[in-house]
Amino acid sequence: MIVDADCHVSPFVEGVNITTEELLRRMDRSGVDKALIWLTPSYSRQIDEGNAYIHTAVKAHPDRLLGFGWTDPRLGAQKARDTVRKCMEEYGFFGVKLNGAQDDFFVDDPKVSMPVVEEIVKAGGLIAFHCGTDAPEQTHPFRIARIAGRFPQTQVLCVHMGGVGFPDLSRAAIEMAQEHANLHLVGSMVSHLSVLAAVKSLGARKIYFGSDTPFALMHVCVATYDALLEGEVTAQEKADIMGGNLLRLVGQAG
Repeated sequence: MIVDADCHVSPFVEGVNITTEELLRRMDRSGVDKALIWLTPSYSRQIDEGNAYIHTAVKAHPDRLLGFGWTDPRLGAQKARDTVRKCMEEYGFFGVKLNGAQDDFFVDDPKVSMPVVEEIVKAGGLIAFHCGTDAPEQTHPFRIARIAGRFPQTQVLCVHMGGVGFPDLSRAAIEMAQEHANLHLVGSMVSHLSVLAAVKSLGARKIYFGSDTPFALMHVCVATYDALLEGEVTAQEKADIMGGNLLRLVGQAG
C-alpha cells in the first residue's frame, strides 16, 4: 500500500491549489491508496475555512484520506490554541501542523509557538513541522529536535527533512532523528540522495514517502522513490517507507 504523507488541498482554487477531487484523481493515476492531507498555505490566513474543508474531505473519503489540522501562532496564542482544540476534538484529526516558513515564526519560540505546541501535546495529537531551507533559522532541524526532546511521548513529523532548496539541511535533520526516537522524517521536496542517506543512517522505519502535492507531481514522486529504493532496501523496508510507517503512526496498520 502506498500512502503519501504530504498533500495539500484547498477550497480556494487559485494558482497551484487543487481540490479534494483533483487530489483523488492524482492519487488514482499514481497508484496511491491513501494520503495525509492538510490545507494549502494561504497568505490570506484562511485557516478556519481550510481546516473545515479538510474535515469535509475526510468525512467524504475516510478510506482514502487522513486528516491533519493547521494552525498559525501569529494569529494570536488564544486563537491558535482554539484552532488546535477544534482540530483535535471536533474534527478528530490525527494532529496539527505548524509552518514557521509560511507564517514567519521560530518553531520553538517560548512565547509565540510553544504555547501552541503544548496545546497539541495536551490534546494527544501528532505534531508536524515544515522544515526547510526557505526559512532555515525559523525551521531548523535543531529547533524541531528541541521540541521532540521536550515532549518525548509526542510523535513529531519533520516535513521536507530540511529540504525545499539547495543546499539543504538534511544532514542536520538526520542527526537530530538519530538522537530522538519520536522524530520522523517526511522525504518530500528534498534531494533523493538525502532520502537515501536518511534510510542508510536511520533505517527504513523513520522515513516516510511524501510528494508535497500540488507543489510536485505525485506520479513522478512515486516513480522516483521506486527507482531510488530499488536494490537499496528489502521489499518490507520499501513497504514501510511507502506507507506502512505512516499507517502505524496513525494506528491504521493492518
